[in-house]
Amino acid sequence: MSLLRFDDRVAVITGAGRGLGRAYALLLAERGARVIVNDPGGLMSGVGGDVGPAEEVVREIRAAGGEAMACTESVATPHGGQAIIDAALDQFGRIDILIHNAGNVRYGSLKDLSQEDFDAVLDVHLRGAFHVVRPAFPRMCAAGYGRVVLTSSIGGLYGNHGVVNYAMAKAGMIGLNNVVAIEGAAEGVKSNIIVPGAVTRMAEGIDVSAYPPMGPDLVAPVVGWLAHESCPVSGEMLVSIAGRVARAFIGESRGVYRPGWTIEDVAAQQDGIFDSANPLIFGLDGHVDHIRYSCERAARGH
Repeated sequence: MSLLRFDDRVAVITGAGRGLGRAYALLLAERGARVIVNDPGGLMSGVGGDVGPAEEVVREIRAAGGEAMACTESVATPHGGQAIIDAALDQFGRIDILIHNAGNVRYGSLKDLSQEDFDAVLDVHLRGAFHVVRPAFPRMCAAGYGRVVLTSSIGGLYGNHGVVNYAMAKAGMIGLNNVVAIEGAAEGVKSNIIVPGAVTRMAEGIDVSAYPPMGPDLVAPVVGWLAHESCPVSGEMLVSIAGRVARAFIGESRGVYRPGWTIEDVAAQQDGIFDSANPLIFGLDGHVDHIRYSCERAARGH
């Protein structure tokens, strides 16, 4: 297979000053992309700012012969999101790839989490995704081409203790991804999700001594493929952790049909309801297919 390159493509990568985002920026730039390295340089809580991380990544890219520009605006506001996309348009005249990787962490149990800490995490992860997708998407549609890569998490798929804000934000990313994929299908715009597992500063305080190699370099090629023009999929979720790459998906059991139900009927039929053998997996037309399948079962009477 020939080398997959990004010559003449412009990529905006949020949270690109460190960790996973830095790895994405360096890889795409190495393959020819011109990159907006977005990172306000704050602490993991999202507090503060430092131009250093973004500018250092830009220096690395330029030293290797690539093109890049730093942008320290925050995705947490609509103004910041617009400014990030404008940076690509002003500097390079276009936007082909948007990778939303920016994130922060504020821990707290469901009993104790403050409203401030809840909002701060949703503002960066979930609302932040919308703040950059919203101004980028019309530009991509007008150009007839675009690649969007959003970031979810096993915390969003399965939950975890003490991070309800993070879990909700990462689960919400799935809905945004589906809509971008659906609305972009006729416009040449594809959108997918990376579900990464890597040891970065977000793992601070966690004992990782027994972990296998889990560097950002193992995740970056998966994101690179999702961002490439040859990528044929849209509306998908790819897991990448410790060298394992897999597809994550939403499925339904075949279920049980009855023309009428009582509470007792539901209790009696729970084995069939929860039987996940031979599951239904709907794609981009899932909204319609879900309704169609259920209505056809009702029409058949079984």
